[in-house]
Amino acid sequence: MLLPHQNTVIIIAGPTAVGKTSLAIQLAQHFGTKIISADSRQCFKELNIGVAKPTQEQLQLVAHYFIDSHSIGEEVNAGIFEQYALQAADEIFREHRIAIMVGGTGLYIKAFAEGIDAMPIIPTYIREDISNQYEQKGLAWLQQEIQEKDPLFWENAEQQNPQRLMRALEIVLATGNSINNYRKQQTIERPFNIIKIGIELPRDKLIDNINQRVDAMIDEGLVQEVEGLLPYKHLNALQTVGYKELFVYYKRDCTLLQAIEQIKTNTRQYAKRQMTWFKKDKAFNWFTNDSRLLENILISLIC
Repeated sequence: MLLPHQNTVIIIAGPTAVGKTSLAIQLAQHFGTKIISADSRQCFKELNIGVAKPTQEQLQLVAHYFIDSHSIGEEVNAGIFEQYALQAADEIFREHRIAIMVGGTGLYIKAFAEGIDAMPIIPTYIREDISNQYEQKGLAWLQQEIQEKDPLFWENAEQQNPQRLMRALEIVLATGNSINNYRKQQTIERPFNIIKIGIELPRDKLIDNINQRVDAMIDEGLVQEVEGLLPYKHLNALQTVGYKELFVYYKRDCTLLQAIEQIKTNTRQYAKRQMTWFKKDKAFNWFTNDSRLLENILISLIC
């Protein structure tokens, strides 16, 4: 493999519950290096069980960046991640030629690899008002608002993704312009190599993994974790699968069993959106997660 730069970031991506974390740790141990998380929720120190954060044992095996690095009250977005991750990579390259990035937040990975356009600053009152209305009126209201106020974005939007829709609505209300007007899509050439590895599983196996993970989260105390976060349920960081469904339960609008089943359903839908995003990027080299996964990846890296 002929690479133009001295340093390399190996990116491990794929849907939730596919086994990215354990693979990244194996790779980091093989190369004697560190990991940059590319997960938009694992960075929040208050969120633990529901975001499938690496265990303390795993964090002790390999040093991680962007884990427990922020608080739920802070604004964290793709632009902030881009700058954070570039600085982290620079720090890693002072001691190692290879860095590992792992995560399922496609926009964060894209921002790191290609750059991201600067977005306007949104007044806090607009963001909070949208978040409150979404909590009260739900996804259908949010979808209708985008259709009416930013039809240009709506045509190609992730229409089931409330975070993306709220971001677009914030911008159009704050500026009067579509979020698309701020997307120049100019790719930035990074001063290091980027190798993208995608991990996938047969659909039935991935669904089994998701269902087992959700059940394990409940057993580990997810319901109690969410109860402690009820005062902060309006924050953007908590508009997240695994948390928002249990907020509905605590409002007594559904049973606990119904909330758990909804978490499983929403997680499956999220995994599908992740795969759709990553499959559009032809730079990814795809592997099936099986017993020879690490060996196959290492072979591909030297061929």
